[in-house]
Amino acid sequence: MSPRSASVNEELRRRSRERLLQAAVELVGEHGYEATTLGDIADRAGSARGLVSYYFPGKRQLVQSAVHRLMHRTLEEALEREPRTDDGRERMARAIDAILGLAHDRPVLMRQHMAGLLQGEGFVQCPEQRRLSELLGQTIARYGSGNVPSDYPMLRALLMGAVYSALVPGVPMPIPVLRTELFERYGLDWELGIPPGSGARAGTADTDLSRFFATDDRSALPPMSPPAPGSSADDRPTEPSDA
Repeated sequence: MSPRSASVNEELRRRSRERLLQAAVELVGEHGYEATTLGDIADRAGSARGLVSYYFPGKRQLVQSAVHRLMHRTLEEALEREPRTDDGRERMARAIDAILGLAHDRPVLMRQHMAGLLQGEGFVQCPEQRRLSELLGQTIARYGSGNVPSDYPMLRALLMGAVYSALVPGVPMPIPVLRTELFERYGLDWELGIPPGSGARAGTADTDLSRFFATDDRSALPPMSPPAPGSSADDRPTEPSDA
């Protein structure tokens, strides 16, 4: 049997990583972080358990990357939904509503994510986190910021603070109140984005997240085994370097 080509190996690596990300989001959302094991994630993904450590240093890094994927794809959908627009204020409103919507629709997952960010390692520098940063940076630039390097961290901090406030056990703040504060901060009309109570949010808590994870047909390619000891660096998946 002839060896697989480099392009097939690359596709196998991509799909394996995507399946692990999707499984992590699903299981943590269903059962919580502590009740979800790396073995559970590998089993849900249909992957060999050794592949988890091949792609991710540990469970927290895997889950954080998975949630950042969910966040940036949710944000992409919100920004590009019909009717599409280049209006900076509308796009800012959509971004705020997308992130607050995740706190509303997926409280278990987002609560675990916020708790993970307070751990020693903080943000995991991964492609998913960088894509989320790019989208928020583009949003603040389209909104009209004259100093994106300064205004982007403020937007990120405000959104993180709002999500945290919405999810504090026992004393959560209502999302419409948090939305009002953010909209006033950025001078946005209430009617922009997806206002609470408008009916436009009906059905947004979709349980099928497969559209966010490009796994394609799992049967189209053979399963990939963990790398053998002593494998060359060329056989390992590569990620973009930090900006």
